[in-house]
Amino acid sequence: MALLHRAELRPSKLELLVPWLPGRSWFAGEAGAEVSRVAAYRFDDPAGEVGVETLLVRAGDGPVLQVPLTYRGAPLAGADDFFVGLVEHSVLGRRWVYDACGDPVYPPLLAAAVLADAGQAEEYFEVDGKREMRPASMTLTGSRTGRPVPTGPASAGSVSAGSVSTVRFRPARVTAA
Repeated sequence: MALLHRAELRPSKLELLVPWLPGRSWFAGEAGAEVSRVAAYRFDDPAGEVGVETLLVRAGDGPVLQVPLTYRGAPLAGADDFFVGLVEHSVLGRRWVYDACGDPVYPPLLAAAVLADAGQAEEYFEVDGKREMRPASMTLTGSRTGRPVPTGPASAGSVSAGSVSTVRFRPARVTAA
């Protein structure tokens, strides 16, 4: 379950992506164009410390891009190459935003979704002490391979070549094109 805050982010997630996306090898779209949200889904960090969200976005008239991000309350050691930027969250304070492919929290969550159909987190807002479910903007399903889900340890790295990103973790890897 993802507990969301009705908060203001400065810059917004989409504003943060405008200068960052064109530097990715897999980027397709117009550099500097407005980035619009198409849909999104979240995973739950078992430790409850890291926000894990994948945005489906479009830069200008470009194709839909899947952009996995993590949000942390402090810098992630050794992940400078995956740093997207800083945002100020009106409830949680400063958040360090990373390309999730370089965050060790992400690979096991992605593997569970892809290999075991673990799905996405349900999203809730707390309003007047009650939890209100936020309707999903998309539904994530996996392949239900029945294979054991890797639990780590995750390497803090990924490899991108052209339009393909590979996230490695023992004993498996996930490749997305």
